Amino acid sequence: MNSRTPGDAPGTYRPRTPIFWWLQKWSSARFLARELTSVFVGFCAVLLLLQVRALRSGPQAYAGFQEWLGKPGILALQVVVFLAVLYHTVTWLNLAPRAMVVKVGRFVVPKGMVLIGHYLAWFFASALVIWFLRG
Repeated sequence: MNSRTPGDAPGTYRPRTPIFWWLQKWSSARFLARELTSVFVGFCAVLLLLQVRALRSGPQAYAGFQEWLGKPGILALQVVVFLAVLYHTVTWLNLAPRAMVVKVGRFVVPKGMVLIGHYLAWFFASALVIWFLRG
């Protein structure tokens, strides 16, 4: 069946895209998985905001929030969220050399060095956060 949108020229054929188009190629499935993991990144942001709200509400509210975080179902959810965010981060960092060309004068920095730079920045930022949280 011919499906047209209002901007198409008469007689333009546009084949229908199957709903599971992303399962036809492994690269498409990985792309969609990376895009879907952004929902888990958003969940982390909401969880952080809830934690800050509990912290502002006083010690009892924060203790209740910590207790809620320790429930088995919430712990299992946190493991799933952690794995999804880790996948999201790694795949995003792996895209960096393809998305940016770094030039120093006339020299183009090799893609491998750009990738290593991103991973080093991630490592040092994580180490700084851990150092800050541990005091």
